[in-house]
Amino acid sequence: MLNLPMDFRGVWKTFIFLLFTLSATAQPKDNSPYSRIGLGKPVNHSLSAAGFGGLSAAYADPLHVNLLNPASYGTLNTAVFEAGLYAINSKLKFNDQSSNVWSGNLSHLALAFPLRNPLNDALAKKKRQIFWAMNIALLPNTSIGYNIETLVVDPQLDTTYNSFKGTGGTNKLLWGTGVRYKGFSAGLNLGYFFGQLENERQTRIGDVVGGFFDIYEDNISVRGFTYTLGAQYKIDLDKKAPDESVYNGRSLIFGAYGSSRTNFSTKSTKYRIAIPTNYSLTEIDTVSRQLGIKENGKLPAEFTLGVMYQKAAKWRLGLEYGFAAWKGYANEAKPEQLFNSHRIAAGAEIIPDFSSYNKYIQRIRYRVGFYYRTDPRLEDFNQYALTIGFGLPLVLPRQQTSFVNLSFELGQYNTKDAIKENFVKIALGFTLNDSSWFYKRKFG
Repeated sequence: MLNLPMDFRGVWKTFIFLLFTLSATAQPKDNSPYSRIGLGKPVNHSLSAAGFGGLSAAYADPLHVNLLNPASYGTLNTAVFEAGLYAINSKLKFNDQSSNVWSGNLSHLALAFPLRNPLNDALAKKKRQIFWAMNIALLPNTSIGYNIETLVVDPQLDTTYNSFKGTGGTNKLLWGTGVRYKGFSAGLNLGYFFGQLENERQTRIGDVVGGFFDIYEDNISVRGFTYTLGAQYKIDLDKKAPDESVYNGRSLIFGAYGSSRTNFSTKSTKYRIAIPTNYSLTEIDTVSRQLGIKENGKLPAEFTLGVMYQKAAKWRLGLEYGFAAWKGYANEAKPEQLFNSHRIAAGAEIIPDFSSYNKYIQRIRYRVGFYYRTDPRLEDFNQYALTIGFGLPLVLPRQQTSFVNLSFELGQYNTKDAIKENFVKIALGFTLNDSSWFYKRKFG
């Protein structure tokens, strides 16, 4: 009979509780002036790969979850529970003005597992050709957070004060599955994203008698479904030694994933409030109010291609390219022109000696990488960063190897004649592995 271990049942119950609690209450948090554009600033969901450039197309690891390419799920040989947090320190600079701001949030919560435990096959001395796994996850999808104030001086009129504020973002519930047959893997992610986008603009022209202090508020509820198809193909470059139970040689992995344009719906509430410059509460006037406006939008088609050269449990080197057709983005509730996005990333991971008994430093996974991306929110708007990371192994009861993943990004958003943003991102994640899921116990 199939048996779920008692200690991991607690993890499962905790995951379900957090999943529903966070899906109901989680609000992505950010502090970036550019998050006001589109659906907000995208959130990175990688724990282990974040340290080597965020590689995802050809990345597959038996002990970590790659949420972006569902084909990688077929490589898992243990149940994996992952949770992560991140914090970002941004330095904003415009002309001679600058400020430092902090932001952060949950990066993701995921539970993935093979549908058949490899231990059962090992005990039964069976060699399977097909491996199948599933994943359930909750993740922040985009985040909005900004507070901008500007002054416009006109000698013939008066000083105009403008204030722009925004909060909110979108979250995503994700279900995925992946199948591996020999060297080929394929997978599917299905997602439901939802959230609230809140934007406010205030305008006041000095203290002109008879003037008005105008407030515009847009509250947009967003809902929609997404999907991602993925594939990976692994080519072993060495012959398996007779005494090896698993392949430990060099491999070349090609990977790809993507999706076509998908639809989403919005429901909006819009206000315009006019307050006299020298006001009293009785003089506040709601000039216009629109409730429950139902409209539609489209997310862009996108794809990512990558290649990875690796030696099992020793090192890996990877390179990838991604494209998203954001010119095809549409949102009737908040019309904007976005631009196509390109992304190039490269990275490496080294494990000096994963089986070292008395030198912990030899078992750490050391990661480094970089990425360059053209951001779709503005023309000639670029993002680039250097990444470093560490996978710190932990041996839990019953000799289960788990990880604390720590990564750092040092980067910049760069554009002409606009606010420049330098940032340092710190991500901390926990990966718990358990090989006793779906373990068939035998009794004599």
